[in-house]
Amino acid sequence: MMRINSTEVLGQAIRARRKELGYSQQQMADYCGCGTRFISDLENGKETIQFGKALGVASMLGLDLSIDVRGGAR
Repeated sequence: MMRINSTEVLGQAIRARRKELGYSQQQMADYCGCGTRFISDLENGKETIQFGKALGVASMLGLDLSIDVRGGAR
C-alpha cells in the first residue's frame, strides 16, 4: 500500500504502474481517451490536474485509491 499525500506521489505511482505494464504515454492516452500532455502532466505531479480524469487513468492501470482516517479516529 502506498500513501498518496501529494500530486507528485500520485504521478510517480501512475508512471511506475504504466511502465510496469509496458505502456507508452501515447498508448495510455489512447486507452484513456485523453492527450499525451495530460498523461505527462499527471505523471509529473501537476497540481491542477483534472481529478476525474486522473482517477480514470488509475482505474485503467488497475490501481484503486482509497481514503483512510488517520490514527483510526472516527
